[in-house]
Amino acid sequence: MGHLVGKEIYQKLGHKIDSLMFRAPQNEKLYAVLKELYSTEEADVVIKMPYSFSNLNRISKSTGYDKPKLQKIIDGLTSKGLVLDIWANDAYYYMPSPIVVGIFEFTMMRTGNDIDTPKMAKLLHDYMQGDSSFYEANFGDEQKLSVMRAVPHDEAIRPSEYMEVLDYEKAVSLVEETNKFSVGICSCRHKKLHLGEKECKVPLESCTSFGIAADYVIRHNFGREVSKTEMLENLALSKEHRLVLNADNVQHNIRMICQCCKCCCATLQGISKFGYPHSIVTSSLIAEIDEAKCIGCGKCAKTCPIEAIEMITIENPKTKKKKNPVVNKDICLGCGVCALDCKTKALQLTKRKQKVIHPATTFERIILQSLERGTIQNQLFDFPESISHKTMRGILGAFFKLPPVKKALMSDILRSSFLGAMKMGAHMQGRGWLTKL
Repeated sequence: MGHLVGKEIYQKLGHKIDSLMFRAPQNEKLYAVLKELYSTEEADVVIKMPYSFSNLNRISKSTGYDKPKLQKIIDGLTSKGLVLDIWANDAYYYMPSPIVVGIFEFTMMRTGNDIDTPKMAKLLHDYMQGDSSFYEANFGDEQKLSVMRAVPHDEAIRPSEYMEVLDYEKAVSLVEETNKFSVGICSCRHKKLHLGEKECKVPLESCTSFGIAADYVIRHNFGREVSKTEMLENLALSKEHRLVLNADNVQHNIRMICQCCKCCCATLQGISKFGYPHSIVTSSLIAEIDEAKCIGCGKCAKTCPIEAIEMITIENPKTKKKKNPVVNKDICLGCGVCALDCKTKALQLTKRKQKVIHPATTFERIILQSLERGTIQNQLFDFPESISHKTMRGILGAFFKLPPVKKALMSDILRSSFLGAMKMGAHMQGRGWLTKL
């Protein structure tokens, strides 16, 4: 009987995590991950927690646990990265960690003796990259909103257009507007190292966090605090290693800049290996080639982290050049890594013809991301055990999943009004501080 109860509780936990802003498809591989990370008591607390950020009083009411015992359990979960916490309104607020960014990253950033890292690397890889089901669940229904967006390398941008690029698209500007930074072990590289698949020479300690995310990382020993100077040096190292800069997909108050290589990054491989181009949101720029300057060396094609450039043989060439690079503009990230090795400056980044919209804040991203993935009702009515909340989740869940409704609310015409209504609702619930994240 105990075995059945144990299995059932991890299935319920899996369903809870799948109901957050990033989907976690249900299968035995997921339950194996969860059983390794959560005790049955921890699983029970997370299952009963509100879906969104809540203080200890609210969580105690939702879970039925008295506050002293609950605080001890919550502290254990935050120390493992399985619950997120932030300081607001003179108190800590907590929410269950989604699979990404959350459970995967913080599990592989842990370095203590309380975790079997090689085992977790294998379990997480089998679940998230053993086949395409994880990517299919999050990007297989024309979803276009990811947690990360490409940030172009400044040196790759065409000089005549550099001043037109907004500050939130410039890595150095993102650093300059922030005051707290951390650096920790890159979860993707750490995983690949234990799988024996790390091909690059990039240091493991390359995962950078900003602001409230840096505060979380530092408090829970997932990384160390670094100065602004060290952060800028870290970005310079990324250029040297030809890494893709992927930032939190927001315009303001970013929480991270990932520095990604093609051999390790699970998100890049969502495009190159599994064929889901929206695994990373593009920058507002795109690679463009001046064929008159191009000498056909092929360095750009070799460097491109998602294999978006192909060398095409020239029929009856009139010069020594035998091949031309051709950019697949359907998947080009606009990261600029390809242009860093172009000595003739034939390849540079220019503005895209089609506008790329990035959410203004984390609040907006979570709302839109949840809408795309059919889980927004859980953010609006977040008490799991409340009968009235369950009823409203059922009604709204069915409504928001209707393709015409989802398409309309994500459109240029209604998106702004929809987000405005969500912000108003948060303020009416006394949770207006969430809209500023």
